[in-house]
Amino acid sequence: MGLLVLTMNAMFNFTFSFIICLRVSEQVIVTAYLPVNKDGTPLPVPLHFSFLYRQQQLRLDATQIGKCIFLVVLCIFIAIFNPILLSRFVSHFSGGSDAENPEEEVSPRDMQQMNSKGSRDFCIKNIKLADFGRREIELAEDEMTALMALRKAAQGEKPLAGAKIVGCTHVTAQTAVLFETLVVLGAQCRWAACNIYSTQDEVAAALAEQAFPVFAWKGESEDDFWWCIDRCVNVEGWEPNMILDDGGDMTHWIYKKYPHLFKKVKGIVEESITGIHRLHHLSKAGKLCVPAINVNDSVTKQKFDNLYCCRESILDSLKKTADIMFGGKQVVVCGYGEVGKGCSAALKAMGSVVYVTEIDPICALQACMDGFRLTKLGDVVRQVDMVITCTGNKNVVVREHMDLMKNGCVVCNMGRSNTEIDVSSLRTPELVWQHVRAQVDHIIWPDGRRIVLLAEGRVLNLSSSTVPIYVLSITATTQALALIELFNAPEGRYKQDVYLLPKKLDEYVASLHLHTFDAHLTELTDEQAKYMGLSKNGPFKPSYYR
Repeated sequence: MGLLVLTMNAMFNFTFSFIICLRVSEQVIVTAYLPVNKDGTPLPVPLHFSFLYRQQQLRLDATQIGKCIFLVVLCIFIAIFNPILLSRFVSHFSGGSDAENPEEEVSPRDMQQMNSKGSRDFCIKNIKLADFGRREIELAEDEMTALMALRKAAQGEKPLAGAKIVGCTHVTAQTAVLFETLVVLGAQCRWAACNIYSTQDEVAAALAEQAFPVFAWKGESEDDFWWCIDRCVNVEGWEPNMILDDGGDMTHWIYKKYPHLFKKVKGIVEESITGIHRLHHLSKAGKLCVPAINVNDSVTKQKFDNLYCCRESILDSLKKTADIMFGGKQVVVCGYGEVGKGCSAALKAMGSVVYVTEIDPICALQACMDGFRLTKLGDVVRQVDMVITCTGNKNVVVREHMDLMKNGCVVCNMGRSNTEIDVSSLRTPELVWQHVRAQVDHIIWPDGRRIVLLAEGRVLNLSSSTVPIYVLSITATTQALALIELFNAPEGRYKQDVYLLPKKLDEYVASLHLHTFDAHLTELTDEQAKYMGLSKNGPFKPSYYR
């Protein structure tokens, strides 16, 4: 029995949506959702399928018959409205996908795309996704009120006029609001992705349509990753004078391939703990030739993005990838920094039994007083159901640990670096990799035991899910102000070292976000300010406060 429903959705400029529902038997219901433009042409976005089972397993004949019937009906429908999508569905139902059949898909590097303005200075998955991506960016703008306030404040002045910023961060709707804010503030920008899985292709298309030079797509290879970074830097007639980095890869590439560019670079703004470690290594070796601002250790990053963002996104990511039931599960969280604190609190609240590993005695004591059992990974790795890394270090989970894990143990990473889990040690002849779904792989041992590896050990929440827009607004505003501070700082204020964002700016970022909660600050009286030795307008905490 088939059913075709036509719906209208005012939220998306009265675009239409077709929904097909096919009931194959008493056991199977299959649904497909296809959004289309106002003129009736389907949007080029993936369709989503769900199979609802009344029994735990379907008989083979019912499953195959159901798929065949549904395939025929759906192919006829698609052939009428958009034949281009037909091959995608045939691939899907024959057991393949775009990701699993890369030889059938043209690499963005081999495509000749052009936006409506005639520009080709970008490399993305599909420029036709631009309208869809623009709507995503507009939704993000509604939550990122502080960045929008910076745009309004810059209408009379351009604090980044003359800035040429080269960036390597996640390319999502939230970061797109930051990119476009930097342009409004007067900057020229070129951008690449810091993670091969986190790019939202529709958002990259929306940026490219606005002539923003972006080089990023979801599912890049390692070679693609460095190629995209190089395309941002190696440009005739254009040399960067500011760097915005997340993980230090852009900085590393310039040092390695184009060290002469640092003669014009005024500073680096780094977001992640991994990138900060790399900058400190350069500084200690006397190789850091420009000042850098450490955004990761700003209070507005540590206490909000690292903690609150991860506290919410870890649950969403695990549900979307592995369909995990949290109650009663035994979990070990490696690292009890702000990210580890957020993950541990979320899992504990859902009824999981949480163990924590930590090298720092101060963080370890915090874990104990927060009610978590402090242990070593090797002592509990045989019994836990999940292992989550949150350290920013390398080889936290190694082959020796994974050899001891029980069948079905889920292994994932919430730290910045993709080196926390020694994934390379799993690529050996005796182990079988079985790709189950997007961002989910089963690694099967010779005895039949398997572990579930998520996102190939890369940062889970940005590879498989998303993060709260409002929290990222705080981080993005901090990054924008750090760029403004470094770019406009008088000569001599910052030397060739790593600095924290001035506390006054940290507090300013927080104040820009308070009105969302209808919050009202108490003001110091003159007597109180004098007694505390503070200015009535701040800063209210010393620079070392964390």
